[in-house]
Amino acid sequence: MRGLNFTAVDFETANGFRGSPCAIGLVKVRDGEEVDTYYSAMRPPEGFDRFDPHNVAIHGITAEAVAQAPRFGELFAEIHRFIGNDVLVAHNAGFDIEVFEAALEVSGLDSPGLSCLCSVRLSRANYQLPSHALPKAAAEAGYHLTQHHYALDDARASAAVVCDIAARRAVGPTQRLFQESGIAPRTMESWQAPRTRESRATRQVRTMAHLFDARLPAPQPRHMPDLMRWQDEGKNLPPSSVADPSHPLFAQQLAFTGNLSIPRAEAKELVAALGAGTASRVTAGTTLLVVGDGFEPWELRDPEDSFPLRSSKARDALRRQREGQPLTIIAEEEFRALLGSRWPISGPPAAGPTEAAVPTEAGLPLSARG
Repeated sequence: MRGLNFTAVDFETANGFRGSPCAIGLVKVRDGEEVDTYYSAMRPPEGFDRFDPHNVAIHGITAEAVAQAPRFGELFAEIHRFIGNDVLVAHNAGFDIEVFEAALEVSGLDSPGLSCLCSVRLSRANYQLPSHALPKAAAEAGYHLTQHHYALDDARASAAVVCDIAARRAVGPTQRLFQESGIAPRTMESWQAPRTRESRATRQVRTMAHLFDARLPAPQPRHMPDLMRWQDEGKNLPPSSVADPSHPLFAQQLAFTGNLSIPRAEAKELVAALGAGTASRVTAGTTLLVVGDGFEPWELRDPEDSFPLRSSKARDALRRQREGQPLTIIAEEEFRALLGSRWPISGPPAAGPTEAAVPTEAGLPLSARG
């Protein structure tokens, strides 16, 4: 297919933070044919290199296996030379472009402003499949994915999906193929280090960086945030019968969405002690939805048509607000202020959680009062 030119990419990461790449696979395609490949295991950027056992169970890469490998920052110039001026393709472009973005940020490197097109969206627009996960989409394209989560094989499978759909549609130029399916590229901003304003993912982990630093002792598993383990919704405990009724969280009903910098189960324990109730979904009684994932308060004050969060809980909360339910959406930063000195310490724990020196008289955000 003349003009079907791109570089397919796949990353594996050490933990739940995007900026922890431990392997990359790249496949260069020219006129619909594979012409070159690149693969490297790597150490994630220093300070963000703790390996989560769940990630290891998926891709099989351990800290010991990459102990002598160069770090992402040492490899990036080589990676960028391989990519050249190509548009990237990935099966979930948002993930892979965010890996580049966060890893460049925490490595203190300039960004060349890469763009990435999404093969899973192309699959959904062109294949009739019950699942568009990479093994299923690749099989439809005639490619048998034998080493799923080996970055080079996954990149090759993503390339196969694009090449097969281009052949079926008889459309060569890469950008045109995606445009005809209504798919725009995800583009990373160009910057010179240090970046003036880091990505949301990086801003969030800056507040709990010790948890990702392999040089430091690992906290007890129950105190690890959801970014470093499979998310546990936690038990919805009854509100304490001896809680202070003057506390701003007393008698509130909370739900949580997104990754917090403490385990969600721990957050539920903290608010129950203050006389608040919790639920695992947004209900008719919910008064506060707490949003993690590094969102800042101002981002959640946007009109609904530009609201940045698309989780089912957030959509349900917005619907209920429209219908008149007195429900406020707040960021983790505001939730932390409400907990005051009860918020777990943000630095490396010595023997267990302690209390941070945070003012205790913080009230609800203005938008959450009354």
